This record gives sequence, C-alpha cells and structure tokens, in this order.
Amino acid sequence: MDSLDRFEEPPWLAAVATTISYGLVLLVLFVLLFVVPFLLVS
Repeated sequence: MDSLDRFEEPPWLAAVATTISYGLVLLVLFVLLFVVPFLLVS
C-alpha cells in the first residue's frame, strides 16, 4: 500500500473537488466584480 493510496478514497476526492470548485467560483466572482469594472473605467 502506497502512502498515496489512502488519499484515493471518496471523502478525500470530495474534499479536494469542493476546494477546487470553491476556488474557481471565487476567482470568477473576483474577475466579474473587480477586474471587469476596472477595465471598463480605465
């Protein structure tokens, strides 16, 4: 059993997927709320 095998279980995959998708949502919101208005004003 590798040390990485224990991280291939569904709860770990769900936690990683949740973290990645939360980060993507925050990135999209940041771009829509700050970058786009900045580019429109400048």
